[in-house]
Amino acid sequence: MQHDRNGVLPAPDADSALHSERVAEFISDRIAEAGGSIGFGEYMQHAMYAPGLGYYAAGATRFGAAGDFVTAPEVSSLFGRVVARQCAEVLSAAGGVIREFGAGSGRLATDVLRTLRDLGALPDRYEIVEVSPDLQRRQEAQFARALPDLLPIVSWLAEPSSRHRGVVLANEVLDAFPVERFVRRATGVMQQRVATDGGRFVIVERSAPPRLARAVEDIERSLGAPLPDGYTSEVSLGIGDWVAGLAAALELGIAFLFDYGLPRREYYAAERGDGWLRCHFRHHAHNDPLILPGIQDLTSWVDFTAVAEAAVAAGCDVAGFSAQAQFLLAGGLTEEMQCFTSLPLEQQLALSQQVKTLTLPGEMGEHFKCIALRRGEIATPSAFGMADRTHTL
Repeated sequence: MQHDRNGVLPAPDADSALHSERVAEFISDRIAEAGGSIGFGEYMQHAMYAPGLGYYAAGATRFGAAGDFVTAPEVSSLFGRVVARQCAEVLSAAGGVIREFGAGSGRLATDVLRTLRDLGALPDRYEIVEVSPDLQRRQEAQFARALPDLLPIVSWLAEPSSRHRGVVLANEVLDAFPVERFVRRATGVMQQRVATDGGRFVIVERSAPPRLARAVEDIERSLGAPLPDGYTSEVSLGIGDWVAGLAAALELGIAFLFDYGLPRREYYAAERGDGWLRCHFRHHAHNDPLILPGIQDLTSWVDFTAVAEAAVAAGCDVAGFSAQAQFLLAGGLTEEMQCFTSLPLEQQLALSQQVKTLTLPGEMGEHFKCIALRRGEIATPSAFGMADRTHTL
């Protein structure tokens, strides 16, 4: 991922530029209907999920070399194979199904199921909760190519419809929740809102609505001190409800949630006074969410303390919390690399690069975390046997 420090982004192709104009018109109409501005969270919701228009709803390629970003399953099948080993541990105790939220390209699902078949530990069903019809079609095509014989145990759900035992997986789902942007002023909490000015989107400040103001005040109480005057950051008002729903549906088992994020004290550290919102376009990372609506990814790092609080409030506990590197190393990466020396040199070099990308601190190894939420008497997964950080939440 390149970080666009000089404001130079690749130019979108003609079709993408035209699509972005349609998304901008749609959002401008919503702003007009609202009286001149909408909260940043609503802007992000439209840009990402407006039916037929939003980034995740319009059919563009998002994952891999041809898209805007690369996720761990696209980097290497090693990621899915280690995750599968952890799923096997849980399934041996709880039985049941694997329910994956936001399966993206379908790579994680196929890697997990292929490995579980090799281990003789297939679940009763593999359920994919997918809100995007386009992504569902892509996932079905991935299974048809990679694992046609296992398609009978795979099903797609628009929403989780039943309680279940087993495993929940969510890789880079939490970061895609719309966030509200706030500014702490001496006079109170302000909400960043999106308005139009001369055909462009601009940020304006207004007094925060009660729910957002309470959320910021709760963060300050948790930190034990007020945020500095002018401090700007994000808060996701939807993650708590989503985690609560996930926990309520899980009768017995463990949910593995992977994402880039931090415990609250690090997330809202004084030196992070401009927040964690990031934009991704054609593998360039930048900080302007108001350009390229509908054709760039908008994302924010995750406050994992909020995830843990919501899970505990819903009757689960935190089974583990660690950086991705430690999760993979403790969870079976060494075992998956046993055949390394027998591979041709070219494959050794490729595999080495994949491992570096997944585990090095400057790549995915430290920024990405896994939090495991547990319901019932299930042993702590072995992946948290190295440098568990639950105490930092």
